Amino acid sequence: MTTQDELRPTLTTEAGAPVADNQNTETAGVGGPALIQDQLLFEKLAHFNRERIPERVVHARGAAAYGTFTVTADVTPYTRAGFLSEIGKQTEVFLRFSTVAGNLGSADAVRDPRGFALKFYTEEGNYDLVGNNTPVFFIKDAIKFPDFIHTQKRDPYTGSQEADNVWDFWGLSPESTHQVTWLFGDRGIPASYRHLNGYGSHTYQWQNEAGEHFWVKYHFKTDQGIRNLTQDEANRLAGEDPDSHQRDLREAIERGEFPTWTVQVQIMPAADAANYRFNPFDLTKVWPHADYPPVEIGTLELNRNPDNVFAEVEQSIFSPAHFVPGIGPSPDKMLQGRLFAYADAHRYRVGINADHLPVNRPHATVARTNSRDGHLYDGRHGRQKNYEPNSFGGPVETGRPLWAPTAVTGTTGDHAAPSHVEDDDFVQAGTLYRLYSEEEKQRLIANLAGFIAKVSQDREDIVERAIDNFRKADADYGQRLETAVRELRKK
Repeated sequence: MTTQDELRPTLTTEAGAPVADNQNTETAGVGGPALIQDQLLFEKLAHFNRERIPERVVHARGAAAYGTFTVTADVTPYTRAGFLSEIGKQTEVFLRFSTVAGNLGSADAVRDPRGFALKFYTEEGNYDLVGNNTPVFFIKDAIKFPDFIHTQKRDPYTGSQEADNVWDFWGLSPESTHQVTWLFGDRGIPASYRHLNGYGSHTYQWQNEAGEHFWVKYHFKTDQGIRNLTQDEANRLAGEDPDSHQRDLREAIERGEFPTWTVQVQIMPAADAANYRFNPFDLTKVWPHADYPPVEIGTLELNRNPDNVFAEVEQSIFSPAHFVPGIGPSPDKMLQGRLFAYADAHRYRVGINADHLPVNRPHATVARTNSRDGHLYDGRHGRQKNYEPNSFGGPVETGRPLWAPTAVTGTTGDHAAPSHVEDDDFVQAGTLYRLYSEEEKQRLIANLAGFIAKVSQDREDIVERAIDNFRKADADYGQRLETAVRELRKK
């Protein structure tokens, strides 16, 4: 009679050889030292030592799910992107949520922006839209990004995040005032990944079949409703359940409660950009809805969990340089830097062939490149020639750029962004503050004051600069914050 064990597949080594004993190391006699010839032991230990790839420098802590994007409106007058070509068209997607500053082992319920990285597996290649749960960011030029992130990470001497570093940088970078007002408001700690909005944040280009182009901003509005945590609630949850957001997303999908988002875009005719009242490519600013009302274009649904977190969530890669025909970049200086930085980070972190992994490779088409070799190359190209042009039937170029050309003028140099009438670091931060209810203002002030008060007592200059930026945004904002900080620093 056949037993259950006899029906099970045989355990093997990585090379496929059957394993006779997976419980006991081969030794020199009973109780003797281990033998180097026990290659199963060394194979397992060597693999274990290398099971963790370097974590992301930013956005290390995250969770993800697969789903679908469905077009609900005709946008062909604005873009020739195939996945947006007709109402009802569906495209498979993979969405990764994350915190920004924390490491892989940090808690979910913390005050931090949330990454909102979305991969569309389109028939024209993968399109990656890499955004956040805030429509703006702390800085407007990518050359400042390493410096900014260094202030959020652990100090070289103390090994901890230091309020001195954070507020020193923010105080000396007034462009951060708008995003800081978002971050320390109620939306700074979402209750779950299902209860937050996503934003493309950057400005992107759409081009239609006629060659006309437009500037667009993406909005993903949660259909579950916005829900947030107070600082006290977050502190408690982070201690009780560090995996709270990851668990909530996974279990909701397991229950069949598939989260959805209504997808909208703001559309600006290309000709408007040069004379708009502020630089429309400045990542620290939003486009007022009164100027460019959001237009609904689709629905996003998450309906399938990854089978393996490491293979699909940790090894997933996203790059804002992954465009498809009809969609392209803008002169946004933060975006321009990210076009290089994201792909380069993944080449280092996962490897030069990261795009070959199932979660990263195209699902609705096939990638045809002349890239070969490198770490973990699987030989998929066989004998195919690895150069172009060739006369052996290899893939050929289309001759049609993915997006429209952008006119440029002037000389090369380390230029600031072009000047517009309302290019100001404080106007929108003040507007946002005045939109908050009195209760929201009180929580904002308390959150900010609690962190600013941690600055070292002998660095009052850092405190003054920080408060002065908020005072410039709104006099009441600055005065209330100063009062709250002074009270806390007396204690």
